[in-house]
Amino acid sequence: MKKIILMFILLIPYPVLAIETNAKSSVLIETSSKTVLSEQEKDVELPPASMTKMMTLLLVMEKLSEGKISLDDMVPISAYSSSMGGSQVYLEEGVSYKLETLLKSVAIASANDAAVALAEYVAGSKDEFIKLMNEKVKELGLKHTNFKNVHGLDEEGHYSSAYDMAMIGLELLNHPKILDYTKIYEDYVEHPNGNKTWIVNTNKLINYYEGVDGLKTGFTNNSGYCITVTAKRGNMRLISVVMGEADNKIRNQDIMSLLNYGFSNFKLETVVEPNANLGSINIKFGKKDKAKVSMARDAVDLVNISEENSYSYEVVKHDLKAPIKKGTVAGKVNIYANETKVNEIDLIIDEDINKAGFFTLLRRNLNKLLKGSL
Repeated sequence: MKKIILMFILLIPYPVLAIETNAKSSVLIETSSKTVLSEQEKDVELPPASMTKMMTLLLVMEKLSEGKISLDDMVPISAYSSSMGGSQVYLEEGVSYKLETLLKSVAIASANDAAVALAEYVAGSKDEFIKLMNEKVKELGLKHTNFKNVHGLDEEGHYSSAYDMAMIGLELLNHPKILDYTKIYEDYVEHPNGNKTWIVNTNKLINYYEGVDGLKTGFTNNSGYCITVTAKRGNMRLISVVMGEADNKIRNQDIMSLLNYGFSNFKLETVVEPNANLGSINIKFGKKDKAKVSMARDAVDLVNISEENSYSYEVVKHDLKAPIKKGTVAGKVNIYANETKVNEIDLIIDEDINKAGFFTLLRRNLNKLLKGSL
C-alpha cells in the first residue's frame, strides 16, 4: 500500500445554506462530489415544465452511446408529433428529419414536436418512451418525480423537484456531447421542402454568464418559470435549479445568485494528479501477466476557500484473473483528510486482457522455474 502526504485545503463539514431566492424550490450542487451547497424546499413536488426534456434527452443520449441509434438516422415524423403545440420547430408530417436536427431542436429551442418525434423513434411510441423515463427515475433513486409526457406540458400527476431535476441533469452531463448543443445560442432547422426555421436558445444565460453551457429552461402557466443551469469555471462545474419563479428575469437573477455563491466560496483541489502513475496489478492466466490501472474519475475534493488541511491517499489493488474487460474495477484509491477517510475512487483496468493459452502459461511457468521464482 502506498500513502503519500499532500497539503491542500479541506472543506470542514458545514451546514447547507439556503441562499435566498424568490423560487418555490431551489438547489445548488457541485457536480463531481454531488455536494449540495444551497437548498430551499429542494424536494417539493412541482410541475417541471420543459425541464422534463432533460430526461428525454438523457434517454436519447444513452441510446446513442450504446450504438442503438445514430445522429445520422432519418426519423419519420408522425401526425401526432407534428401536431404538438407550444414551443415547436414546425416539423412536417410524413417526412423524415436527421436525428441530430431533432436533438438540436430540443436542446436549443425546447421543441415539443421534436421531443415527441425522438421519443417515438427510440421507443416505438411516446407511451413506451414514458415508461422508459419512469424506469430511469427509479434507477436513479429519485423519490419526487413522475413523468406523464415527454415534453413537460401541464398534466395531472406530472411532477418533479429541484433536487431530482438536478440529479437528472447530472446524469445527462455524463454525456458531454449534449453540451455541444445546449451551448449554441442560435441555429436553423432545414425542412425537406427547403424552408428554414430559426431557433434561438431559451437559456439566455449562455450569452452573458461566464461558464454557462446548459441545460434547460421551462415555463407553463401552472409551473411558472423554471430553469436548470450548469456552468464550469476552471475545473469546477456547478448545477443549479430554480422552480416556480414569477418571471424569467427574476428566475435568471436567482440562478445567478446561486452560481455566484458557489463560485465565490468553493473550489476543487486535486488530491491525485490525473496522470499519476498508479502502477499495475497482477493478472492471473492472462496473455499479459500485468495490467496498468487508472482512476475511474478525478481525485479531487470540494474545499472551502478559507480552510487548510492535510490530505493523504492510499492505493489498494486486487489481483484479477483473465479474461478481463477494460474498465473492470481492480481496486480503489482511498482519500484521507487529517487521517479521516473522505472519499473513495475506483481503480480500473486500462485495457482488455485475454486469457492466455496453455503453451503461453507453460512457457511462463518454465521461465519462472529457470529464474528460481516458482
